[in-house]
Amino acid sequence: MLTATLIMSFGVLMFSHAGLLTGGTAGVAFLIHYLTGWGFGAVMFVVNVPFYWLAWQRMGRDFTIKTVLSVGMLSVIVTFMPRLVSFDTLSPIFAAVIGGLLMGVSILILFRHRASLGGFNVLALYLQDHFGWRAGRVLMVLDGTILICSFGVVDWQHVAISVLAAVLMNQTLVTNHRKERYIVL
Repeated sequence: MLTATLIMSFGVLMFSHAGLLTGGTAGVAFLIHYLTGWGFGAVMFVVNVPFYWLAWQRMGRDFTIKTVLSVGMLSVIVTFMPRLVSFDTLSPIFAAVIGGLLMGVSILILFRHRASLGGFNVLALYLQDHFGWRAGRVLMVLDGTILICSFGVVDWQHVAISVLAAVLMNQTLVTNHRKERYIVL
């Protein structure tokens, strides 16, 4: 979980520096952060609170505890990471490609260990487990909805680049997160 949250935190730092967005509750947290100036980490934790109930009810105690811990670690790490890393130059397109892939790998690691970063991840895993809907595709639809809502907050160029990141992140999940890959023979 620590590895995944460190990787995700670096992707979030890149997105924040480049003025990009992502989907899900992280996207909602970015929108609130950009609109209010409130810290991303604290907003991310609070936005996820309603999804902890869904996780507890539908995914179980262990999943929920791991998810709360992962979101908590992410919230703390993204708050302090700018003190450790800064960018003199960071192309938004490069940030979208590398950041999107890093975020996808991070979520993949958490999903593999029956955890998530809360929010729509919980919903996507539930829908995959109970209805067979691919988590990456569900997340792409939900992420696209968040990105469409961001047009009033971020200019269209950054939204377009953020869509590229969302596609890369979710394609990583669509390609690599399959239940049948985790069967031990």
